[in-house]
Amino acid sequence: MFGVVTRNAEELDWPTFDRRCYEVKSVSGQAREPIAGATSMIACHADTAAADASPELAPVTEDGDLATRERQYFDWGYVCPTHPDYREGLLETIADAADTSGDVRLDDVGFPRPEYCFCDRCVERFATSEYDDRFAWRASVVTEFVGEAADRIPGKLSLTLHPDPYPGHLHERSGLDLDGLSEHVDEFVVPLYDTAYGTTYWLESIASGFRDALDAPLAIELYAVDIEIENLVHAAEVADAYATDVLFGYDASNAQAAIRRLNAETREGKSHG
Repeated sequence: MFGVVTRNAEELDWPTFDRRCYEVKSVSGQAREPIAGATSMIACHADTAAADASPELAPVTEDGDLATRERQYFDWGYVCPTHPDYREGLLETIADAADTSGDVRLDDVGFPRPEYCFCDRCVERFATSEYDDRFAWRASVVTEFVGEAADRIPGKLSLTLHPDPYPGHLHERSGLDLDGLSEHVDEFVVPLYDTAYGTTYWLESIASGFRDALDAPLAIELYAVDIEIENLVHAAEVADAYATDVLFGYDASNAQAAIRRLNAETREGKSHG
C-alpha cells in the first residue's frame, strides 16, 4: 500500500492514498487535534519546546551537556525518557489520540545518543536496578514505555526507527531492543530521506538490512518535498520491494503524482525488483 504523511488535515481526504498519517505532535512540541481515520503520529522524547522551556527535562551527559538543539548535530531538543511527569503526560496524549484515531505511530522514541542520560534520576534508577549493563537498563526503560503505550492503543501501533540496521546500533544509540519491542509493535517505520534520490543503492541496502533484522512488518517513508517525480517513483519501487507499505512525507501533491504513476505501471503489468 502507498500512503501519505502530512500536517495538513485537508489532504487526508484525497482518495489516492491507501494510508494516512497525520502529525499530532511534532519534534518542535507543536500539537494538533487527532483526526479519525488517520494514524496519529506523536513525537515522544523529541520535544524542543519542552526542553527549551524546562532544561531540567533534557537528558544530560556525564560532562553536563544537555540534549538540546544547541548541541552539535542535534536538530531538536529531547526529554529524558525517565522523567515521570513528562512520561505520564505523554501517555495521556497517546491515549487521547488513540481514542480518536485508533491507530498511533510513535516517533522519536528513546534516548538521543549513547552518552545519555546521566541525570541524577537515571543514575539512581540504574544503580538500584537489576541490570549491570547501562545499555540494557536503558532498553528496559524504553521497552516498558512502549508497552504501556500499547496498552492505550486499541488499533495498530507503529514505531519509527532511526535508519541504522546494523546489529546493536539502535540498542546502543537510542535504547531500542528490537526483539523486545516486537512484542508490542505491529509495524516498524523507517524514514529513508533524501533531497533528490538520484541514486538508490543506499536505500536498497538499508531497506534490505531492516527486512532481515525485524520480526514485524516494515514500512518505509520517503521524502516527497521538491523531488522529481521520476526519481521519487524509482525510490518507491525500490522501497516497495522490501517493505509492506511505502509512505510519502510532507508533499501530498508529489505523493499523489507518484502513486498514480506507480498504480498505472502496475496495471500495465510492469514489475520492479
